[in-house]
Amino acid sequence: MPPEPPREIGSEYHWDPAALLDPERGGLPGWLPARRELFATGCGALSALLRLLAPAGRLHVPTYFCMGVAETLAHQAPIAWYRHLPDRRGPHWETLRVTGGDVVLAQNLFGRDDGTAWDAWMRAHPDVTVIEDHSHDPFSTWACASTAAYAVASLRKTLPLPDGGLLWSPRGLDLPEPSGATSAGADLKLAAMLLKAAWLEGRPVPKDRFRALQQQGEHQLLGSAAPASAFTAAMLALLDINGVRAASARNGAEVEAALAGRTPDGFEILGGGGFRVQLTCPSAGARDELLAFLAGNRIFAPVHWRQDRSGFWSGDREAADLGDRMLTLPVDHRCGPGDLRRIAEVVNTGSHGSLSGHMI
Repeated sequence: MPPEPPREIGSEYHWDPAALLDPERGGLPGWLPARRELFATGCGALSALLRLLAPAGRLHVPTYFCMGVAETLAHQAPIAWYRHLPDRRGPHWETLRVTGGDVVLAQNLFGRDDGTAWDAWMRAHPDVTVIEDHSHDPFSTWACASTAAYAVASLRKTLPLPDGGLLWSPRGLDLPEPSGATSAGADLKLAAMLLKAAWLEGRPVPKDRFRALQQQGEHQLLGSAAPASAFTAAMLALLDINGVRAASARNGAEVEAALAGRTPDGFEILGGGGFRVQLTCPSAGARDELLAFLAGNRIFAPVHWRQDRSGFWSGDREAADLGDRMLTLPVDHRCGPGDLRRIAEVVNTGSHGSLSGHMI
């Protein structure tokens, strides 16, 4: 019999009860704001908040950001762009040109910032509303101690949940409520998570079955300002969020250390915290070849974020160039030691040009 293929790493979450709190292990729940609203998506929460704030001035958005979300928000407010790149320098303040009444979307990019610079900026601009986006680490020290008018986090990108956009006001301001019925997209995503769990256990579930449900569910969820699903609302307070964060951070540090000094010139590791490890490649072609090589070895790495220069984009060529050259290694809490070694080995082989497509 042919050998079994290696375990799949990354891609969409499956449902795993091991992510729940375990009192016997001393698990503690993650921080949740006392006053909060739980939407189906973070984008929907932002849309609802902008409706509450209307009429406002311009919405200032980072140039290195999800263009799909920015384009949706552009239907509600005129967009202005300021530069914030994954270059460890934080926001380029000289590009953030605000006037009274404007709204600024600040982001904890890849979960690596501490918010100190934004706190100082907000004190200097009391007539500007700041909304912090904590989607890359919804339970960071910055998120827990935020002083912004509002904060939002998309949950399904970092936690094993089918949907969820958490909105709160650190200053105790009024919040918009979700609208309508829960999205059927969350039901599809949950079904996919359960089927994927069975598939991972070796049950006779066709992979294309749950992948189709994942994609259909994601399509229906996009931008939804509906309430979060009953599953997400019930499970959020029961997840071992601190354990998930600690495992992901530990995994990221291990892969970063394993790759240090091994990648060739032109490949740069962007580590230093957060839920993932980013890798910058020397060109868009090299990035796409490495993505394909990883996928050929059943490692599915997301991209943050492509920008279509012929469509809606930030106008920042440096941000778009980084979106062309970066990928994110999936080193979240699902990975064990063997997975981490395999990620490092495949990246090392692929980045050195050994892109033969064979399984490692």
